[in-house]
Amino acid sequence: MRFEQLDLNLLVALDVLLEEQNISRTAEKLYLSQSATSSILARLREYFKDDLFVQVGRKMQPTPYALELQSPIKEMLNIVRGSITNRRQMDLQNYSRHFRIIVSDYILQVFLTDVIKTVSKEAPNLSFEFLTPFTIESDALARSSVDLMIAPDQVMIDGYSSAFFTSDELVCIADKNNPVIAKGLTPESFCECGHISVGFGRVSLLSIEKWLVEAKDLKRRIEVITNDFTTLCRMIVGTERLALLPRKFAELNASFMPLQVLPLPFEAPAFNEHMIWHPTLDSDPVHSWLREKIIEQGLPSHTKTTH
Repeated sequence: MRFEQLDLNLLVALDVLLEEQNISRTAEKLYLSQSATSSILARLREYFKDDLFVQVGRKMQPTPYALELQSPIKEMLNIVRGSITNRRQMDLQNYSRHFRIIVSDYILQVFLTDVIKTVSKEAPNLSFEFLTPFTIESDALARSSVDLMIAPDQVMIDGYSSAFFTSDELVCIADKNNPVIAKGLTPESFCECGHISVGFGRVSLLSIEKWLVEAKDLKRRIEVITNDFTTLCRMIVGTERLALLPRKFAELNASFMPLQVLPLPFEAPAFNEHMIWHPTLDSDPVHSWLREKIIEQGLPSHTKTTH
């Protein structure tokens, strides 16, 4: 289909090119040859009168104009997909789509592993790419380069659609042989030990620190900051350090690591996680279906329905 001399199919290719920034990977996703994909890029360059991509080493770097196009193209395709294409056909067994989701290893291991197993049975042609909050760009949702983000309360973004996902209890983990807390964890021993925490990129999710100081007059001595919860657990082993973790993830790792899970020596706020997505995906039926599957997994076990 053409609109003002532009073949709209080219925009689908440009959307993938902007995500992958690589001809061969784009060709694979579009089920085209590399030469055909290069030809599409040439046609796009001719229409927009811009290089769109410049080769820098082994990577194709988008031009400023190409980056300007990314968000409106993604939004337009999401609207077409949600309002027209997907409403016409919801054959999940034959539906093909690639989802990019920003999520921590805590959520991925505790919840989404089972979601993917279930989804794969009902929609075998869906594929998934999970992106750590440590490496993804902070404006990824704004540019619509990802489909969904699951993040704590403090990462909520004004103006974007969201839904509550799950709540967990914060606990403390320590090496099983940590001598400092052999007699139990107290506010004093909590502050005496060094701590390991998790920080994601420029937005360090250490908001618990402000709460500890203001509400409890306690200050952790953070000696190490990692970029994922799994590494945090491994770095606790064999040390006298402590860490705060959601209980479900702490107990999962304590089942195969020499760790002990301890209640905090003070009351702490719940650790709440929410799903966040671009508003243009609100009415997308497949996206909505996936959100429902994820939300169901986050529910307490006694409230889940069986099918």
